[in-house]
Amino acid sequence: MSDRYAKYDKLKFDYPAERVLRITFDRPDTFNSVDAETHTQMTDMWIDIDRDPDINAVIVTGAGKAFSAGGDFSLIESMIGNSHEIMKTWKEAKNLVYNIINCNKPIISAINGPAAGAGLVVGILADVSIAGKKAKIVDGHPRLGVAAGDVAAIIWPLLCGMAKAKYYLMTCKPVSGEEADRIGLVSMCVEDEVLQQTALDIATELANGSQSAIRWTKYSLNNWLRQAGPIFDASTALEMLGFMSEDVKEGVLSHREKRAPNFRKDCPI
Repeated sequence: MSDRYAKYDKLKFDYPAERVLRITFDRPDTFNSVDAETHTQMTDMWIDIDRDPDINAVIVTGAGKAFSAGGDFSLIESMIGNSHEIMKTWKEAKNLVYNIINCNKPIISAINGPAAGAGLVVGILADVSIAGKKAKIVDGHPRLGVAAGDVAAIIWPLLCGMAKAKYYLMTCKPVSGEEADRIGLVSMCVEDEVLQQTALDIATELANGSQSAIRWTKYSLNNWLRQAGPIFDASTALEMLGFMSEDVKEGVLSHREKRAPNFRKDCPI
């Protein structure tokens, strides 16, 4: 194992095949939720991956029964009403998406179980996204009391169309692996027992292909995402603005108390 990734100690790295790097969200006791330090590491690591001459493909998955439950409550609560933390997280949230888009190596996600929030950014923005049948994809931001942020505005309409994107993003209803495949939100859905092997087979195939051709194809196609940059920037800024509101306090409290939120019915916007 190269020391190149030793500093990213909140994630697990291994090499399941020649020139294939596998990254695992490794907090199974919290459904692989993302704390502040993990958020920073998963943002920065793509720069090193892009520059790594020894790998040609990347797999991202989760340990245990989940891909990633998204930001944990400690991260969310540290942001509420805290302009400094909001600005820091806003910058990281933008960089996470752009660093993945600009990473020259093909990324394959193996989505096992729940996938939400910051973890879902990697899952759904991967070049090849593979969901197991037990996958449960959800953007829960409005349920929390903030605008759908992270990767939602830049990729959901492009993948599954505006009508489906609006429905799932505004209602926060979960999407199963099979439904995600049907509407085009992921590349494919497979049986859970073959999920990891399917991801490895695709990663190995890409790692052995023409690297210039594959990387230039990724770069060209990702221009669709780059031209949506202003839409994405606005969505993340509006998400962050929500962390200054009363709604997000009620959203977090309702999650902790395992009840439906009671948001204010009036709104000046």
